Amino acid sequence: MTALLIIIYIAFISLGLPDSVLGSVWPVIRVDLSAPVSLVGYVAMTVSAGTVISSLMSNRLVARFGTAKVTVVSVAMTAFALLGYSLVGHAAFLFLLAIPLGLGAGSVDAALNNFIALHYESKHMNWLHCFWGVGATAGPLIVSLFLANPGGWRTGYLVIAALQFALVLVLLLTMKLWKGKEQQAAKGEQGEQRVLTNREALAIPSVKLALVSFIFFSVTETTTGLWSSSYLVGVEGISAAAAARWTASFYGGITLGRLLSGFLSIKIKNAALIRAGQLVCVLGALLLILPLPVAVSAAGITIIGLGTAPVFPAMLHETPVRFGSRASGAIMGLQMAVAYLGGTLGSPLFGALSSLTSLRLLPFYLLIAVLIMLSASELLDERLRVQGKS
Repeated sequence: MTALLIIIYIAFISLGLPDSVLGSVWPVIRVDLSAPVSLVGYVAMTVSAGTVISSLMSNRLVARFGTAKVTVVSVAMTAFALLGYSLVGHAAFLFLLAIPLGLGAGSVDAALNNFIALHYESKHMNWLHCFWGVGATAGPLIVSLFLANPGGWRTGYLVIAALQFALVLVLLLTMKLWKGKEQQAAKGEQGEQRVLTNREALAIPSVKLALVSFIFFSVTETTTGLWSSSYLVGVEGISAAAAARWTASFYGGITLGRLLSGFLSIKIKNAALIRAGQLVCVLGALLLILPLPVAVSAAGITIIGLGTAPVFPAMLHETPVRFGSRASGAIMGLQMAVAYLGGTLGSPLFGALSSLTSLRLLPFYLLIAVLIMLSASELLDERLRVQGKS
């Protein structure tokens, strides 16, 4: 493994660190800042809006400044935002800081995913996203170490900000490695290299089908993560503690699944991994729907986690194969943007629908989302086969 790849692995852990912190410590933060419970949802939407905007801009930014500089600036923006979170005295500042947090996250996410898709094997895409899960798991654990002290969540945010600043320093010291990799790739490229606009990328045949797959992947993943506990308590009648453990098993399934998928991708093509993962998600949703013992039914949540594990990394890594390396940067930005949109809007949509019906809707909602994702993916593969691209 090269030194650059090790740095990228560390970067993915760092990227995951702040993603799950705000929600996990919000009960403490809102008391300190005298904020309403619902405010965290609006802050999260502000972050998501920033990620969508910066994802759409990422291709032009990388083309102009290179992956290394975009990564450094993006991580620095995240670090300063997290430092600001540790210092806020009023809830309004959470919204202001959510802007650089979202803008930084979106740019670096799209830039690094495209860099990996272009320059490294599929196994690394799976393992990198597994490492993101390690960071997302570690973030709340780090903050929890300080919660026993008054204002301890501030110290937790300060520690995570310090880790981000340390990554900025490492990135600055290793920028030559990034440039060398990109220059080596550039020598092998021929023809016109004008940067595609988002409009031009969107006009490429079958791109819209890929975007549909990404939207409904995110709908599936985020809705399962947010609502499974409420479903198990309200519909299956199990305790809140047991429901929380099943929800944790969903994220554990994603992390373990991506670790295993990295090994499987050495022998199995991305298209097969995508299809297999989506079919496993169908199985998980059916287990929740069928009249089965609670333990078997609840295991459907874990199975959905295992199913989603290979789908996102494999779809990302397949982007240059499907649409060519020249277009992959722009399309990657579009894919990340719609994925954030799907994650942002899918869960609230289910919440609105369930308030009109019941929480029993959840497995049917998930099954429909998975089937749409599967149908779009299969139709995309069929079109690419006809075009001779797969």
